[in-house]
Amino acid sequence: MCGRYAASRSPEDLAEIFEIEKWEPAETPVEPDYNVAPTKEVLAVLDRPVKDAPDPRPVRQLRRLKWGLVPSWSRTPEGAARMINARAETVHEKPSYRRAFAARRCILPADGYYEWVTGKQERELEVEGKRKRPRKQPYFVTPADGSVFAMAGLYEFWRDKTLPDDHPQAWWVTCSVITTEAETTPLAAAPPEGPASLADIHPRMPLMLTPDRWDAWLDPARTDPGELRSLLAPPPPGLMRAHPVSTAVSNVRNNGPELLKELAAPEEGTLF
Repeated sequence: MCGRYAASRSPEDLAEIFEIEKWEPAETPVEPDYNVAPTKEVLAVLDRPVKDAPDPRPVRQLRRLKWGLVPSWSRTPEGAARMINARAETVHEKPSYRRAFAARRCILPADGYYEWVTGKQERELEVEGKRKRPRKQPYFVTPADGSVFAMAGLYEFWRDKTLPDDHPQAWWVTCSVITTEAETTPLAAAPPEGPASLADIHPRMPLMLTPDRWDAWLDPARTDPGELRSLLAPPPPGLMRAHPVSTAVSNVRNNGPELLKELAAPEEGTLF
């Protein structure tokens, strides 16, 4: 799954990386976020015609969306926090996602994502039947070459009918990260005491799109489910590295580059 990630690149950097044609500095956050959590506003790359523009062609845009998808037909936005992830295997058929999958796809740029592993000592206690809240060690997963982690995503529009048309919050634009089965092949770089593959950390992972798939994924003219599903193939193995980070990231109030700092070993009590 993807329940937390880091996104520290500036809009200017993202504009260059993704060849953005339109973005409004006043509408996009400029502060790096090292602890992106569900319901936060995030930056997304999408291709969409510009409203009221004479040219109807799709334009590559950098937009600010809320993480946690609200289907257009939903009566309330209350379930958004539960819809942060969409499974690649079923995204084309689930009522909450299939319309967005066909027409509203985006890329959510990240440095990488966090995932938690239950510590060895805690797992042993669970096996023995002793009740204790598991202490989990967080790992940060990121491209080994330092490139952007381009997560496949969907976005959707939702109208709050309790507000007038001219209200600034009348329309919500929300998104979800697509996940796939985690790789079982060895990581490009792994800690000496820790998981050797992404599957050792968690059975699911965000679907990373390599640059050769960006244009096809973002193209709203592509609507054939079979063709689109072919874009959901996992990236080539061996592109990722993972390292243990401080358990401070587990608290959403903590935010800063220190959360990405690689630990020499898992914290005490959380050994893999």
